[in-house]
Amino acid sequence: MAAHRKPPQHKRSGSRARTLLTAVLAGAAASAGLDGIGHAAPKPTPEQVREEVDRLYREAEAATEKYNGAKERTQVAERRVDKLQDEAARRTEDLNAARESLGSAAAAQYRSGNGLGPTMQLALSSDPDRFLRDAGMAERAGALQATEIASVSRQIHELDEVREEARTELEKLRDQQERAERHKKTVTTKLTKARRLLSQLTAEERRRLAARTGGGTAEGPSRQNGNGTAVGTGAGTGNGSAATGRQTSGGSGGRIAAPNSRTAAAIAYAQRKLGSPYVWGATGPNAFDCSGLVQAAYRSAGVSIPRTTYAQIGAGQRVTRSQLRPGDLVFFYPGVTHVGMYIGDGKMIHAPNPSAPVRIAPVDEMPFAGATRVV
Repeated sequence: MAAHRKPPQHKRSGSRARTLLTAVLAGAAASAGLDGIGHAAPKPTPEQVREEVDRLYREAEAATEKYNGAKERTQVAERRVDKLQDEAARRTEDLNAARESLGSAAAAQYRSGNGLGPTMQLALSSDPDRFLRDAGMAERAGALQATEIASVSRQIHELDEVREEARTELEKLRDQQERAERHKKTVTTKLTKARRLLSQLTAEERRRLAARTGGGTAEGPSRQNGNGTAVGTGAGTGNGSAATGRQTSGGSGGRIAAPNSRTAAAIAYAQRKLGSPYVWGATGPNAFDCSGLVQAAYRSAGVSIPRTTYAQIGAGQRVTRSQLRPGDLVFFYPGVTHVGMYIGDGKMIHAPNPSAPVRIAPVDEMPFAGATRVV
């Protein structure tokens, strides 16, 4: 009977194996997150969200300005392509008409002389006087035909050149369209990440963040911006300095002295747009991005300035910060990716970002990059 008993050491060995297997499985479960205990990353604080959202907005704004530039160059290329295609169509019509005329003349000559040249036809004429008269006419006709042939040849060459130029411009157009789409994708990706972060905050935290973003105040009822995010109206306060001007602009934000009537008109336009939503790529009249706002403001005053911050800083006369006067354009960040309109007393009107509407804010709230005087 003893021979049929299970050896005790085998039982202990099996127990040790089960213990080891249990430990291995427990470790694997823990490493795979299957032990039922969550290890989620801690929720970011409102301040961390604000810093990250600000970074995403700055990156989106930089991409927005690149998109605006690519879009502007796309429009120029489109107009150039349209013009070249119209010219090619007109030249094609002229060429076809010249060819038809030349072909008709050649066919008539062949029919009238059975393929004989004009000299041989006149040599066989029974009327010498007519021969003498028509010989000069034939020479003139031959010279005219040679001129027509040369003209057709020249038109063919010019048409080929126009078509080649059109093909080159079309390639440039497609390249600009692709660039614009890439920048657009970058903008939408950054803004989507920012909105996802903001969704983690409470309504009160978002309200405080909107009030702090872009400086200034966010008084009054909320409104929807182009991306569906509720923002304050940002009516703002702050009057301009007396400066050296005789003109004043009115509207929200008080009376602001300006150096001339066109500057006063531009400032007044910007004041009327206080509270308008920020929408990237927008130039008004109901929504703006930063460069779109200042462009629209000066356009309303009859002054044309470039579309992007990169080009706007090169427009007009560069001025130092100590020389600022109402109406000057002020630029921010090392890449010159943001712009506002100075209104005096250290303040500006600008379109901050999707979390904040057009508002009045201190000039020193962002890294100053330069300024220019448009008029």
